[in-house]
Amino acid sequence: MRNGEAVPLESVPLVPFDEFRGRVVARTAAGARLLALFAHAGRFHAVLGDEEAGTLEALRTEARGAYPALTPDCPQAHLFERELREQAGATPEGHPWLKPVRGPIRDFFRVEGDEVHEVAVGPIHAGVIEPGHFRFQCHGEDVLHLEIALGYQHRGAEEALTGGPGKRSIHHAETLCGDSSVAHATAWCQALEALGGTRAGARALALRGVALELERLANHAGDLGALAGDAGYLPTAAFCGRVRGDFLNATAALCGSRFGRGLVRPGGVRFDAGPELVADLLDRLARAGRDAAGAIGLLWDSNSVMARFEGTGVVSRADAAALGLVGPAARACGLERDARRDFPQGIYAYAQVPVSTAPTGDVLARAFVRWLEIQRSLVFAREQLESLPAGPARAPLGPLAPDRLVVSLVEGWRGEVCHVLLTGPDGRLARVKVVDPSFRNWSALALAMRGQPISDFPLCNKSFNLSYCGHDL
Repeated sequence: MRNGEAVPLESVPLVPFDEFRGRVVARTAAGARLLALFAHAGRFHAVLGDEEAGTLEALRTEARGAYPALTPDCPQAHLFERELREQAGATPEGHPWLKPVRGPIRDFFRVEGDEVHEVAVGPIHAGVIEPGHFRFQCHGEDVLHLEIALGYQHRGAEEALTGGPGKRSIHHAETLCGDSSVAHATAWCQALEALGGTRAGARALALRGVALELERLANHAGDLGALAGDAGYLPTAAFCGRVRGDFLNATAALCGSRFGRGLVRPGGVRFDAGPELVADLLDRLARAGRDAAGAIGLLWDSNSVMARFEGTGVVSRADAAALGLVGPAARACGLERDARRDFPQGIYAYAQVPVSTAPTGDVLARAFVRWLEIQRSLVFAREQLESLPAGPARAPLGPLAPDRLVVSLVEGWRGEVCHVLLTGPDGRLARVKVVDPSFRNWSALALAMRGQPISDFPLCNKSFNLSYCGHDL
């Protein structure tokens, strides 16, 4: 099937477990990615994505209380299987480490030896920041192992969406991860539109694309400023904070919310853009783009910043592929992986954004990929605004088809957002599975810190800038 295509649930193959496991392992070994793995109604469901073909594949099997783990042969499954154990009581036998994903962690990995010590940080942090616990096993200044414990604000978001859609469903969807409101709202609405047989018009798709790229621009600009701050380079740090605000204010001009809430709705968008607003947005983009180029350009000319960025927090291409990393974190390791190109939906089915990559997998690569994406998102957003199609901004959503499955993928600024929706016989949502990019990428931060001085943690952490709530849901 394709991204955003609803299919009858009965058409999803129900196979014996050995065939299910073998298929997942074989397809991922051949280059496919495991997009989702979850339990529903006494069955395990898997969704695979083939980036070369641009196709998705779903299959299912009868659930088991215990089963041979996929993880030893398919590392991408490691978090999904730990989640299955928490949510469905299914034990993946042979899994290398079954610590909780969102539940309380009582046993931490320990390194023993002379001069080995442990540093615990969080879950309560200084400033306004979400809770997360980091435990470092160190020899002197060098980190031997970092263990990350999350789940302190597990909100039951999937359960809140199940049984809908209702009046609050869209509000739950667009706050699944606050700084990715447009991405999650778009994924949610694409899925509902497929289930309801509704097609959003060309004008609505273009405005959704503009909002999604504004979200990317604001967060990338903010991240580059924060990276500059962690390296002690204040000119870029100070100016990028203002540039981030300029992009957020452009989103507010479009819909009244700096985070894009209230804009994307099933069937299209809630707010249209007339000629005066389009001209204003183009002017805002031009000014913010010039300021971003000036402020961010200083980074690449600063030898002290380059010395801090280069070779710090390296994640290899092989590890990135094995873990199934997404977004700038994956592209910084040389993986050409972008849902806008690989699984195009919405405006991206008609207009492409070049995929930005870097080869070295370090802090510099993750920073530079963001800069490339800023430039390309500016061009894309301007092109959409300058050629905004005529037509209605929103179409009515029809009743959801019963007994259907749909997978909706959107390339958010952190990476691929995945929503899997299943309807029951009454057309209500019987299961909602959400995979935020942070769920996939937190493990990469732990890898990036191995062998690094513990003082590099703030820089490495910010180079990924992952979400606690996006993981916890």
